Amino acid sequence: MHETHKEAVEAERYADRAEQYAADPTMPSGALVYCARKAVDHAVRAQKAAGVEATAADLRPELERRLTVAEYAERESACRRWEAEQEAQERAATGMDSENRDRVVRNRHLADEFVADLCWTAGHVRVLEAAESGRLYWRDGRARQAARHGVWNGGRRISRERTQALFAARFLVAVRQEDGARVLALSPMGHVALELVRLNPAALYGTDQAAYEARFAKVRRRHKRRDDQKAAAHRLPALNSTARNLYRRPVTLVQQHERAEREAVERWEEEGGHCPGADVPALTAGSGETVPAGGIRFARRYSAEQPALW
Repeated sequence: MHETHKEAVEAERYADRAEQYAADPTMPSGALVYCARKAVDHAVRAQKAAGVEATAADLRPELERRLTVAEYAERESACRRWEAEQEAQERAATGMDSENRDRVVRNRHLADEFVADLCWTAGHVRVLEAAESGRLYWRDGRARQAARHGVWNGGRRISRERTQALFAARFLVAVRQEDGARVLALSPMGHVALELVRLNPAALYGTDQAAYEARFAKVRRRHKRRDDQKAAAHRLPALNSTARNLYRRPVTLVQQHERAEREAVERWEEEGGHCPGADVPALTAGSGETVPAGGIRFARRYSAEQPALW
């Protein structure tokens, strides 16, 4: 009885797995055949242990039979249909193709690994988001977020200490305006850091004190004097170079379409413009690209030493 029960349970387990593999066209056919054979073998043993006719053995010839050309073609066709349906569902849900969905997954792994090392709080993220809006500026020793673009006067106050720390760590860059204000924008490293933090906000510290203590613990072994340790702990560490090099910003299908339209217009203009009888490519309404302020390419060069804001 115990032997029969044991073999029957194993047969059922392999049969359930074979059924799952059969419903998934992406699974290798070898895995399905292996589970089906194991289910039959255990079923035969269970019947023999129970002293009944081993009718399950009749299934073995069917498992050994090779597929005909038509059956193989139908299986491949079903696999392709299933893959196409899955891709359509994923695109509808995410707005991205498979390559960019993979980018999102890889970026999440980077965020899980490196965001905690930044030792930031939510306040640091708010400063970078203000810079991303294109309205963060520095004037008279204070950081503010302007009420609207181009008006570098007044607006909401932004943490002076956090802004200084992020600028000193090169997450922000400054561009001097004619009226003396300095507009603060995201550096390339700041862009990547902000995107990674958004993927893993749980890695942020709850208070500035907790973030400082985390930085202090990291520098304690590298600095002997207490004052040197404290000074190093007040500085924000740079984003790990591995994260900077491996991060790739995902592009949605809509963005890809808009880029293709812009490139078509640019090619048309470079080739001489309108020709009689040729259709003029035009951008669809609302397809103009909006570039975040942090993504501005600054023509000026700045020295290796980051200038101070204050």
